[in-house]
Amino acid sequence: MISRIDLRGSLPADLRDVLPRAELDVEAALEKVRPICEDVRHRGAAAVRELTARFDGVELEAARVPAEALTRAVEELDPAVRAALEESIRRARMVHRDQRRTDTTTRVVPGGTVTERWVPVDRVGLYVPGGRAVYPSSVVMNVVPAQEAGVPSLAVSSPPQKEFGGLPHPTILAACALLGVEEVYAVGGAQAVAMFAYGTEECRPATMVTGPGNIWVAAAKRLLKGRIGIDSEAGPTEIAVLADETADPVHVAADLISQAEHDVIAASVLVTTSVELADAVEKELPGQVSATRHRERITEALAGRQSGIVLVSDIEAGLKVVDAYAAEHLEIQTADARAVAARVRNAGAIFVGPYAPVSLGDYMAGSNHVLPTGGCACHSSGLSVQTFLRGIHVVDYSREALAGAAPYVCALADAEDLPAHGAAVRARFDWEVPA
Repeated sequence: MISRIDLRGSLPADLRDVLPRAELDVEAALEKVRPICEDVRHRGAAAVRELTARFDGVELEAARVPAEALTRAVEELDPAVRAALEESIRRARMVHRDQRRTDTTTRVVPGGTVTERWVPVDRVGLYVPGGRAVYPSSVVMNVVPAQEAGVPSLAVSSPPQKEFGGLPHPTILAACALLGVEEVYAVGGAQAVAMFAYGTEECRPATMVTGPGNIWVAAAKRLLKGRIGIDSEAGPTEIAVLADETADPVHVAADLISQAEHDVIAASVLVTTSVELADAVEKELPGQVSATRHRERITEALAGRQSGIVLVSDIEAGLKVVDAYAAEHLEIQTADARAVAARVRNAGAIFVGPYAPVSLGDYMAGSNHVLPTGGCACHSSGLSVQTFLRGIHVVDYSREALAGAAPYVCALADAEDLPAHGAAVRARFDWEVPA
């Protein structure tokens, strides 16, 4: 059901070449989404409606979800689901509120200060995927950090569903309503990203688009980056588990399965020092998979080239492997898990010990589950309040402070053969700045 890679002994020079990884050819998808985005750019709402009919089989009278549909979704929401969403929102707010930045002023010289001022983006389009699963939790993960950052205008878009009258799934609408989001659109795929990028008669353009989605969403974000800011190009979800002989194979198998449930190209990787644990997990997987609702999808994901069990000689080697892999989600199930987790450098989010499964982070830990995939955790972070803030340096110098800096400015301007830079300083004084 799942392959093995034996890396005991010396590790390869470039681990990335041997580790399992889902392949997502965003570049190839660019040419397919380009005409979609151009159509929305030139024809606006009419193009969005036609594209929605073509790709989703839904005829839209208007892309925006009526206010009464949001109200109805909350009223009809299962009480247990409502309680869970409200608790998820509460915990996420606690974590993200503590991420807020404060302005910092540095006195560089007497009369000369630089203030770093944190300003939220003006408007964001938050994308919530549909398809194989329903993701009200992604509404929470997108909206809460944007709200806590102080973004003054935000809108959510999610694909329309035939079975719900051409609206997004009602649980997604209910989550929007619980968060106080009034602007919601029944638009999915590349056309949703283009709608936010260019604006239509129904939807004002956004400054930034965030949120996970399929390859078409990722390609549209890549294509339109620059026109809009983006968080990342989300690829297939992935979990890596670093475990030793102390780990419970039942837990490890369950956690690998939980991520494989997302998609046939989801990646589940176990990195372990223990052959006995690897054997036990392999033995455990078939029984647990057979008991799940989405067994066919999970079986395909676990058997795919993107998933596998990696054997390593010791925890030191295991840390090198998981740092090279840079997983979206990384679980540490080892002896002294906190100390091992503290040494990890590359991961979207780290889950420590047997009682912090990835599922907790997906819904209720308070952390954000919109995380870098495809190895991007080595240079990028997950969604946070910081995603929606810009640091602006405010430079405030007196005449005397500028006079003190003038010789240095002029010297560097001359060194770079940019004499007009120095002249701009000299123009403020009735004396020649010394060379």
